[in-house]
Order: sequence, then structure tokens, then C-alpha cells
Amino acid sequence: MQMVQQGQALHGYAVFAYDQTEGKGQMGKVWKTEPNCNIVLSVVLDTSFLQLNQQFFVSAMVAVAVHDFFYAHAGDATKIKWPNDIYWKDRKAGGILIENNVRGNSWNWAVTGIGLNINQTIFPDYLPNPVSLKQITGKIYDPTELAKELCNCLEFRYKELKSNQHKKLLDTYNNHLYKLEEEVKLKKDNIVFPCKIKGVSNTGELLVGSALFTEFNFGEVEWVL
Repeated sequence: MQMVQQGQALHGYAVFAYDQTEGKGQMGKVWKTEPNCNIVLSVVLDTSFLQLNQQFFVSAMVAVAVHDFFYAHAGDATKIKWPNDIYWKDRKAGGILIENNVRGNSWNWAVTGIGLNINQTIFPDYLPNPVSLKQITGKIYDPTELAKELCNCLEFRYKELKSNQHKKLLDTYNNHLYKLEEEVKLKKDNIVFPCKIKGVSNTGELLVGSALFTEFNFGEVEWVL
């Protein structure tokens, strides 16, 4: 993001880190990763062709691209957990954090940060449900080579975004949504309630079937897993 703020950004500029000491997750959470084991990748994306109210399409595009990549190695159990986590079965394989550069009504850049567990097998105790690609497949991978593969997935889905295939991206996101059409428990204002996951809207709201609620913005609810 510093390069963007200094006016030095180039679309497609990617930074791969072998180690990360100050990783950030959603809602200010800390992202921890073991050195030389995982994918820790930041990519600059040109968003100047989009409107401010289309920000979720970038999130959906990136999530679909990451899903494409992980699915190719881990199979059908790979899902997108709203809003931007990658799950395998009921375990978290990675996450996405997108920072937007907005000035007035102008949205020119997004910096997408992607963290994926690749070879790590020992995780901190405070992470309740992590999983890595090595744990799923039993194989050892070269994270650098996989990061290049992931960038190819991003490029493919970005071309769809730029060619205005927003509905296709959203439909794909929803088709691979974690717990779609399943009964789950969510928590809002310290109240836990059951609901059925129905999908995600084109502006990023989680759509649910519930006696109390029908949709939620990011940050309004927590999953109870």
C-alpha cells in the first residue's frame, strides 16, 4: 500500500514474502505464518474502471481465483467462507485482506493480501481450526512455484472482472460458498441464533434464512463453528 500512496504502483505488481512478522487479517486480527512454509502474497490491482459501489466484485474475484488455485490441489472440499476465507471442510486454509486506495470518488487501486497454509503442520494454539495443503495431500510443495500458479489464477479471473463478467464471478463465488443452503449458527450482539446460508449479494451482504434476519454486512455477525 505504501507504493500506491507514493504514486509508484503498477498493476500486477506482486510481492512474495518468505517470512512475515506483522501480518494482518480481517478486523485487525493478526495473521501468523511459519517462515518459508506458506504463500504470503500481495498483488496490486488496477480498479480505476470500477465504481465505488462495486468494491465487492474485487473481493469476489480474488476469492474465486484463490479458490480455483486451492481447489486444483485439494479438491471439492475447498470452499469460500464469507467474506474472504478459504476453507477445506471445516478448517481454515487461508485468508484474503483487500485494502482499497480511495480518494474522493476515485478508486484507482486495490492491494490484495493473500495468505495460504502450504507446508506448515504446527500452528499456534489460539488458531482453532487451521489446515495446510501438506496436511490435506501429504505432499511437500515449493511455495514460490505455487505463488506463481496462484498469480495465473488471479490474472484469469481479473480479465473476467475487467470484461464486466460480474454476474459470472458472483455466481461462481456463491456456488462455492461455505455452508450454502445449510443450517448454521451465527452470533450478533452476543446472541447466538440459527439460520440457513442462502448466498451473498452483489454488494457483499451475507443472505440468510432466519426468523429474525435476512442479511448482514461484513462485521455485523460472527460464525459459531
